[in-house]
Amino acid sequence: MSFFEREREQYLYFLKLEKGLSDHSLQSYDNDLRRYLAYIGRDLGLRDLSGITLDHIEKFLSLLLSMNLAVSTISRNISSLRGFHQFAVMERWAPANPAELIDLPRKGRHLPEVLDQVEVAALLETPDRSNLLGRRDAAVLELMYATGLRAGETVALQTDQLMPDLQLLKIIGKGNKERMVPVGRKALEAISDYLGNSRPLMAKIPTISQNRLFLSYRGKPLSRMSLWHIVTGAARDAGIQKAIHPHTLRHSFATHLLEGGADLRAVQEMLGHVSIMTTEIYTHIDRTFLEEVHRSYHPRA
Repeated sequence: MSFFEREREQYLYFLKLEKGLSDHSLQSYDNDLRRYLAYIGRDLGLRDLSGITLDHIEKFLSLLLSMNLAVSTISRNISSLRGFHQFAVMERWAPANPAELIDLPRKGRHLPEVLDQVEVAALLETPDRSNLLGRRDAAVLELMYATGLRAGETVALQTDQLMPDLQLLKIIGKGNKERMVPVGRKALEAISDYLGNSRPLMAKIPTISQNRLFLSYRGKPLSRMSLWHIVTGAARDAGIQKAIHPHTLRHSFATHLLEGGADLRAVQEMLGHVSIMTTEIYTHIDRTFLEEVHRSYHPRA
């Protein structure tokens, strides 16, 4: 049984006349769309293109990922359904294109560098929590690992975004989208120490500090470069040989959650990823970790 056959044929006709695609390219698009629309119609039971959402498309792409297809094939499939949904908007079959936020996977994408839990513990112990800047650096590192914050999100934090009584942090992420992320006890203790004993001495001119949570020694909002120095300096002091940068703590946060059995959707929400495909890369890291454990400890590995 064919699903959305009329719409698919009209789109292919459009590609042939308006885009001038070759027969070979048209056949590839046709194959991609048949598989996609069969999944939408048969497996998900949808009969109207206007009812398709980003969540439906992500489920289909997760299915493709489970088939171990080449990156180029995944990319072509995304292009196929992106174009098809854009055509559906043009033809007024649907009010919006639910595929426009899906990113194309990058060829040869490398897995990000990740710290293991022993390395993270060593990193977090390096700041001298008895002095002004050490307390700030400890709070920065603890918070980034506890929440998976991006560097830009970290330096932009306002003091009123922290809700210690609820153990939550309100984050303004990409596209000014808000998300709530839990904050652990260790991070809250480090931040409380910083707010009580360091920040008041650093916020010398309130108009300059602008209510930012993390400040420089001179009372200005902490810069991205200063954040980079805090992370790389801590890594050096901890004797970590890996190439470390602020995003490494974000990668480690996500990986350790998944290693501990966290739900992928929950990790996606905490990281602020629009598409779960972006979060999927951490499942590859997790599988690598499991393979290493298996090789190390299984008697017949």
